[in-house]
Amino acid sequence: MTSETTTSTGPAASERSIPRGRVFAWALWDWATQPYNSVIITFVFAAVYLVSDSFMDPAVVALGEDDPAYEAAKADLSGSFGLAMTLAAVVIALLAPVIGQRADTSGRRKRSLAWCTGLLVLCMAALYFVEAAPAYFVLGAGLIAVGSIFSEIGGVHYNALITQVTTPRTMGRVSGLGWGFGYTGGIVALVVVVLLSEADWFGMDTSNGMAYRLIAVGCALWTVAFAWPLFRYVPEAPGTGRAAVSLLGGYARLWRDLVRLWREERHTLWFLLSSAIYRDGLAGVFTFGAIIASAAYGFSTAQVMYFGVAANLVAGVATMASGLLDDRFGARRLILWSLGGMVVAGLAVAFLEPYGTVVFWVAGLVLCLFVGPVQSASRSLLARISPAGKQGEIFGLYATTGRAVSFLAPAMWWLAIQITHDTIWGVLGIISVILAGFVSMLFVKLPVR
Repeated sequence: MTSETTTSTGPAASERSIPRGRVFAWALWDWATQPYNSVIITFVFAAVYLVSDSFMDPAVVALGEDDPAYEAAKADLSGSFGLAMTLAAVVIALLAPVIGQRADTSGRRKRSLAWCTGLLVLCMAALYFVEAAPAYFVLGAGLIAVGSIFSEIGGVHYNALITQVTTPRTMGRVSGLGWGFGYTGGIVALVVVVLLSEADWFGMDTSNGMAYRLIAVGCALWTVAFAWPLFRYVPEAPGTGRAAVSLLGGYARLWRDLVRLWREERHTLWFLLSSAIYRDGLAGVFTFGAIIASAAYGFSTAQVMYFGVAANLVAGVATMASGLLDDRFGARRLILWSLGGMVVAGLAVAFLEPYGTVVFWVAGLVLCLFVGPVQSASRSLLARISPAGKQGEIFGLYATTGRAVSFLAPAMWWLAIQITHDTIWGVLGIISVILAGFVSMLFVKLPVR
């Protein structure tokens, strides 16, 4: 790794220098695990394969796509996948806070991240056994749901390790680098999948879902290939020095920390709660976006993957450019404008669906345009308002509060489809979460530091 360094200057920053190679190694974990989100969940395996008619009753499939029973069965697959993700989100909400806290206390964030990464790889590899038959739907949805648990809890440890590769002045820049690497990794992985599809898998037999099953195995190998630098080059964060407590004691300690934050830094707590809501809406966009494209707008497999490449490209470019807007107009203002844009674009996706695929291409990409800036500005805003000497604790709570409500978007998606029996209206479930985050963000008043 290169010996060049990034150095933070100024009174608010520590005087240490961070090797650029260490920063690069940390950001590569985002690149390594992004195919799970972009390829497995959002654009290919779940969105195109798992909710296809291969997993429907053959008698219903024989009725044809225009039959109400076919449409209801299709919506049921989408809703059932949403329910699986909802259950996974509940598990994340229950476990992530105390698991992250215990790793902080013991100084074993890297070890915990290694376990989560390894188990995520196993879940992706096991998707090879999900054959194209209704009996395998539960296995496929279950593996993706369990994988999301390891992915999200791993993300808690990964985010906490940002303190090992930044100074206070470079935290926003490095955080944006991680997001950028993630989007770029998603683009590259999707392009590989598209090229393999265009080459017709070089004549290989792809019946029984083999192409999708091999894609899942490829994603597992991708993660192994690119995740290891973090464990080799990023140093472990020291323990907090707090006494170890039991599982139940961890929840009691978490409550005391929140009470102290309410008394001393209430504006920070309000931002944590508000951002938790809209961040779950952002997650819903990527979790169910391609399902909307394929099930509601009739995108083909290739079209979904092309859209995925375009969406990641738009989000990545917007994320990198948003730093200038953040500095010029302020992170809070950028977040509000971006959330407002997402609500408008989401409503267009839902209500203009009869006008065809062009609506999804335009409104869907506009929606993706705002996702990255919200993510980047949220991290930079929290870095600015974190009390001196408490950045690690605050960023830990940022991860914790986000996971605590990570059932909202999947639950609203599932509920909207259950009420309407139509996949397209699941969009309103996701948009309702983003809108709730927007409204709550209006009441976040930040002090001038």
